[in-house]
Amino acid sequence: MAVTIRDVARQAQVSVSTVSRALSAPGLVKEATRQRVLDVVAGLGYQPNRAARSLITGRTGNLGIVVPDLTNPFFPAVLRGVQTRAGEAGTSVFFCDSREDPAAEAELVRTMAAQVDGVVLCASLVSDETVAELAALTPLVLINRIVPGVSSVLMDSAAGMGQVVAHLESLGHNDFVYLGGPAAAWSNNRRLRGLGGRARLLGSFEPNFGGGVAAAERAVEAGATAFIAYNDLMALGVLSHLAALGIEVPRRFSVTGFDDILYAAMCSPALTTVHMPAEEAGEVAVDLLAALIAGGPAEHRELPTTLVVRSSTAAPHSRT
Repeated sequence: MAVTIRDVARQAQVSVSTVSRALSAPGLVKEATRQRVLDVVAGLGYQPNRAARSLITGRTGNLGIVVPDLTNPFFPAVLRGVQTRAGEAGTSVFFCDSREDPAAEAELVRTMAAQVDGVVLCASLVSDETVAELAALTPLVLINRIVPGVSSVLMDSAAGMGQVVAHLESLGHNDFVYLGGPAAAWSNNRRLRGLGGRARLLGSFEPNFGGGVAAAERAVEAGATAFIAYNDLMALGVLSHLAALGIEVPRRFSVTGFDDILYAAMCSPALTTVHMPAEEAGEVAVDLLAALIAGGPAEHRELPTTLVVRSSTAAPHSRT
């Protein structure tokens, strides 16, 4: 005979409703209880009947997530976290790439709204008014963006930037430039806040490898001893351009990034950067979305960031 939710509840020594919440809204259940239910589910081989559940609850059993650029390794890490937590709840995930286009981002959410129970918006570029409109259309959770009244998960990039500045100053740098990301990006403004006016701002560049190359072309003439890139992809472009010019890092310039993507540890020199807990943010976003779907209020969570010091930074050297 097929294993039922009552069998799971009996063996886990919890109520049927607790099993249901553990699978569909894990954020509403204590972690120890959730794990006990998941262990029993795995042991018994329980498979929720999604079609029946959809008829009863009016829910699809699907979640959606929209990211701005799947070619940036930071965003697949977020997706992995979303997929992991959704999979634990027996929920499927639809994902879309807005290609840094705010209009496409909003349209993707509107299109998915009828097919999913809620949407995660990562590093959203749409206006606050549009976010509020979309949140009225479907349960919505933001990652790395705050809009009043909308659930969100924030990775504290302002504090991370403060760590970067403190690190460079401790090495003896007193003149460094920030290679800015898109002016409209909320994360860019948070990084600027973390700088606290202690670095010169150089441009607004595309948040990718090519943008880093373009930034490096200007930064070399800026007269600074260190470059702080908006993200790791830009920092990799900076390192590549400096290497092509025969400029040694960190002997001539120190370079830092942001995100701690896989390639940050693999490039030469290995990149000093700020670790952003992307996978954890994806997991927390699903928890918050499940709570919203279950009728809970909007919530905000903030996750800490950590400076990872590698070999792309050192004390400034004489240029003569």
